[in-house]
Amino acid sequence: QVHLVESGGGLVQPGGSLRLSCAASGSIFSTDVMGWYRQAPGKQRELVAHITHGGNINYADSVKGRFTISRDNVNTLYLQMNSLKPEDTGVYYCYARRPTSGGFLEYWGQGTQVTVSS
Repeated sequence: QVHLVESGGGLVQPGGSLRLSCAASGSIFSTDVMGWYRQAPGKQRELVAHITHGGNINYADSVKGRFTISRDNVNTLYLQMNSLKPEDTGVYYCYARRPTSGGFLEYWGQGTQVTVSS
């Protein structure tokens, strides 16, 4: 099992910054991918960024150059968000994937709200 807890969301003005954190516990060393997704009201959940165990990173086109995903060597995943726009508003979820013999298992945090508004 992998347990994920997000923090760092809040209300910020356009152009501002926020840093999200995801504290992971459990079998985190067996995961191969961790990342961030977001869901805006009335829209589907979408990928923001992910990082593989080997350090490969992928960003959604809408956040490239503004967001940075990183992780420490222990158990925390981060998302630094700069130059925030109103369209970045949504619930941000931490994600982890663990390979199994039959495929993989996915784990999600409870989400943290990010609101970008003046």
